[in-house]
Amino acid sequence: MHIAVIGAGSWGTALATVLGQKHTAVKLWVRSPALAEQIQLTRDNATYLPGCNLPHSVAVTHNLEEVAAEASLIVLVTPSHAIRQTAAKLAPYIRSGTILVTAAKGLELSSVKRLSEIITEELPVIAGQIAVLSGPNHAEEVALRYPTATVIAAKSRKVAEYIQDTFMLPYFRVYTNPDMIGVELAGALKNVIALGAGISDGLGFGDNAKSALMTRGLAEIARLGMAMGANPLTFAGLAGIGDLIATCTSIHSRNRRAGLMLAEGKTVDEIQAETSMVVEGIRATKAAFQLAAKYKVDMPITDQLYRVLYQNKSPKDAVLELMTRSRTHEVEEVALANLNWN
Repeated sequence: MHIAVIGAGSWGTALATVLGQKHTAVKLWVRSPALAEQIQLTRDNATYLPGCNLPHSVAVTHNLEEVAAEASLIVLVTPSHAIRQTAAKLAPYIRSGTILVTAAKGLELSSVKRLSEIITEELPVIAGQIAVLSGPNHAEEVALRYPTATVIAAKSRKVAEYIQDTFMLPYFRVYTNPDMIGVELAGALKNVIALGAGISDGLGFGDNAKSALMTRGLAEIARLGMAMGANPLTFAGLAGIGDLIATCTSIHSRNRRAGLMLAEGKTVDEIQAETSMVVEGIRATKAAFQLAAKYKVDMPITDQLYRVLYQNKSPKDAVLELMTRSRTHEVEEVALANLNWN
């Protein structure tokens, strides 16, 4: 089996390490020629995941054709905004039997499409062989071989189980799920709520506030997901609540750190200038705001975060507005059913 990992950020490097421990022909594509040379020589990606020693079974190169031409499995791990462009560049090397897994989390801002939809448009020859990997997976912990669980979503059970077997290791457990819509939306939109969790921590609001934010955030993610055709049970799984917990609470979370900076009064431009990695939640907030309007779904947390990010609203004012909204039921179906309470 020839496996290509496209993208050598922290997560791409970690996944190449996982695959390299089980397979003998893994190639990692690095966008920067200088970084590719450095990683190949030192076996360490000091820029994005220092201390993660790549197995010698992983070859590192800047040549996309060299990586992709022979690959039976391609793992796409570029930032979400680069997915369409990267898929288009891969098109000449894709064969009808190639399986592609996207491990990025996000939505295309211009079209608000899911990443698997974008890949399908650019690579129609493998439309039935595209899958999604998502879950509570911090690259730093995977690199240290800490116990980790993730989920593979695909339309085809055969494809999902093939990928499951390809990735499974004693410390890296893989589950399967047929709900690509729910898995992708959960992975993209948890970054929005993580920005809010960082703001809450930055303002010193404590555990009560953050747990409420996470719970109500998951409710509005699920509400949008169901409107778009997702299975509500997906949001109670690894891609949903699992990833939400990890991203909202971890010191490794870039989105939570960005929320801390927002609480300090920093602008989006200042936040992006201070990190070499992409903060996916910033783009995802705008995409989620547009999807909420398109599907007529109430997403109050997303709405307030959009106003903080793009309309210069004070984080404290956003919290106050959320806390003083008109009263409602926790479970919307109670109101819809018009139940008679004693």
